[in-house]
Amino acid sequence: MAKTAKSMKSSKEGEEEEALGAPPSKAPERPVQRQGLGSETKRCPSCGSLDIIFDNEKGEYVCNSCGLIIEENVTDIGPEWRAFDSDQRNARARTGAPIKYMKPNKGLVTEIDMYNKDIRGTKLPSKRQAQLYRMRKWHKRASIASSSERNYLVALPELNRVASYLGLPDNIREQAALLYRHCVKNNLIRGRPIETVVNAALYATCRSAGMPRTLDEISQISNVSKKEIGRTYRIIAHELNLKIPLTDPSSYVPRYVAALKLSGEAQERALQLLKQAMKKGLISGRSPTGVSAAAVYIAGALVGERRTQKEVADVAGVTEVTIRNRYRELKQELNIDVNL
Repeated sequence: MAKTAKSMKSSKEGEEEEALGAPPSKAPERPVQRQGLGSETKRCPSCGSLDIIFDNEKGEYVCNSCGLIIEENVTDIGPEWRAFDSDQRNARARTGAPIKYMKPNKGLVTEIDMYNKDIRGTKLPSKRQAQLYRMRKWHKRASIASSSERNYLVALPELNRVASYLGLPDNIREQAALLYRHCVKNNLIRGRPIETVVNAALYATCRSAGMPRTLDEISQISNVSKKEIGRTYRIIAHELNLKIPLTDPSSYVPRYVAALKLSGEAQERALQLLKQAMKKGLISGRSPTGVSAAAVYIAGALVGERRTQKEVADVAGVTEVTIRNRYRELKQELNIDVNL
């Protein structure tokens, strides 16, 4: 009876509070989420409102204006685990390695190893080894089904070899491999040697990334003529509508300074000279390598680290005559007080 009286009293008090306008006790709220800017925008078919809420607990899209359930039983495609920082997210993620354009199969192929051992490390019998050998052989043949995949088996290792000699980082190699794949898809390799297209793609990628390499450097490493690489590069740039900027002479300065073992002061002075030369229009119509080499030659003398014209010419891949001509132009136009 005491319990009954107490419950009746509490219910009566609740009714009095509701009559007086007091807010009723709140039920636990479900986690809701408004549709984001990146998601597909949903509109309520009843009232036309765009204020749509996603109920994570029930898997429903609900209109916040009229309460209509727009969609139900929505599949949650997110992970089943939670993470509160980037370290936890990386540790709990179970995705595989990223796609690598440098690999012929983009790194998405399975392989049968050559160990010929079972899960316990015991060596397999000879009959089983022969079976695995046949499986391995046909698996390799099946994974290279089209002519384009066979093309990548030749082209991408060559691209990696040339890029290694040029000292290019992985991101430049990936971009060059992606550009070469675009050339294959657009049928730009028909009638052209694979090595020529590979080197042209590398040259275009280096220029686009601000890490230019000269045609002479690429030609010397790849044993493909400079003329053929340049012609193929122009065809690729035209057919794929590549917006490749003009080569900035300043991008060559760090390489030349490092090769000549000059100080950071000399590098800064050379960059200042090139900046002044570009303002006066002394770069247009001239080879960027020659102008850069002349600026480094002058900067070394100004900071007391003089190098001979032959040393600078060998590093830059230009002639001593070119350096002398560019040196006279820079000295005269920029009023540089130096005698070499």
